Amino acid sequence: MCLAVAPLTILSAIGYRDRMQTDHERDQHEPEPSEKSTPFSIPEHIPVFALPNVVLFPKTYLPLHIFEPRYRQMVDDAVMGGQCIGIALLKEGWESEYYGNPPVFSNGCVGRLVSVQPLADGRSNILLQGLERFEIIVESYEKPYRQASITLKPRAAEASLDPAVRQRLVTALEDYLRSRQDAPTWQGWFREDVSDDILVNTLSTYLDCTPLEKQFLLEAATLHQQARRLSDLIQFLMHDHHGAKGWG
Repeated sequence: MCLAVAPLTILSAIGYRDRMQTDHERDQHEPEPSEKSTPFSIPEHIPVFALPNVVLFPKTYLPLHIFEPRYRQMVDDAVMGGQCIGIALLKEGWESEYYGNPPVFSNGCVGRLVSVQPLADGRSNILLQGLERFEIIVESYEKPYRQASITLKPRAAEASLDPAVRQRLVTALEDYLRSRQDAPTWQGWFREDVSDDILVNTLSTYLDCTPLEKQFLLEAATLHQQARRLSDLIQFLMHDHHGAKGWG
């Protein structure tokens, strides 16, 4: 396979968490002059990066190492216009069609290019910021990489999670991390000032479950539903003696 995803260890995950919080605070309190009056606009037609094992969630960050030629062009094109790349999960059986356009799940997440580090040989390291969920309406293949016309799928505004739902999630997480002796590392996530959507989406990103299970979380209709699904998955991992491998 000619695409590599930068691995996230527990320490680098926390580093991106801290960077995410810093960038979020900057966006809220110190916007760039050109962004003060106009929110970031997501194009209706975007490149789609189809991956076999990665699901992007809103308000999280995804580092990627790009070296396949068609995706080098995709990044160059995104830099020149739109600044957005959609991340979509490949469906089962993609291996035999990887260099074509194997089927993907229609629901994904738009990522905004916040960092591009060009390398001497044409490769690059990029960092995407998850913005909003989307649904693919029509795919197109005029370029070497997949493109799609999309419709955004913002969730209905929720002031906050039901306190009982959040407490159930936090309790399940504490029990799971305690069983793996990771609780001190992730203790900061139990603070009340961590917003519900950042808590749920970040835990959905770093929980060691399958890509299909992460897709199941992404497709939840509401944040409450995603939090409940996440709690159930944590409980499953705690009772699956062969499947739980920790956080990474």
